[in-house]
Amino acid sequence: MEGVILMHMVNEFRAAPRELSQPSDLMGAIGVRMAFAKDEEIYGQGEATDFVYRLVHGTVRTSHFMADGRRPIGDFYYDGELFGLETRSQHGLTAEALSDCIVLVASRKALIAAGGDEELRQLIWKATVRDLDRAREHLSLLVRKSASERVASFLMGLADRCCDEVVELAMGRQDMADYLGLTIETVSRMITQLQSAKVVEFKSCRQFRITDRDALLDMAAG
Repeated sequence: MEGVILMHMVNEFRAAPRELSQPSDLMGAIGVRMAFAKDEEIYGQGEATDFVYRLVHGTVRTSHFMADGRRPIGDFYYDGELFGLETRSQHGLTAEALSDCIVLVASRKALIAAGGDEELRQLIWKATVRDLDRAREHLSLLVRKSASERVASFLMGLADRCCDEVVELAMGRQDMADYLGLTIETVSRMITQLQSAKVVEFKSCRQFRITDRDALLDMAAG
């Protein structure tokens, strides 16, 4: 995948302005738009962290493939979010497109050349703080919450990100199960219970709406 990205970076410096006040402006100015099909790998676990990524459209999943075949999911990323900003020299996670995605890709060297090392440090700092906050929330969910509370929290989080009444689920039941530390059977059972209680309504396996927000909040809180 690194070789494919490198072929798209030829024109990376052409659009870079000399002075940019915001790191997001810098990324937008020199990043190359790349399309990734559903389930396509964006970068792999163990690959060099030479590039920075910002999701323009779609949903991205990061996960860690373990020797015993398990695949814990790190996080899901949505429109406008930066990802792949790790402080190590190699990626600890694999990033894959959960849907057809458009991603801005810029090399770290290009970011430093265009905006200076300080701009890159700001990008890394902001992304690290965000990811640490999410990791803390994820750990709390896994350690402290029951299966029903985990599923309720997950659905509430998705709904809060979405401005529409009907929420589109980019991830399937297995991805939800891997993220929540549950089996796919348990996730399906919890969703059925929420529907039976008329708390949520699934229009399809990938679309739902909240019918009783207060009840879902109570379930998520435990």
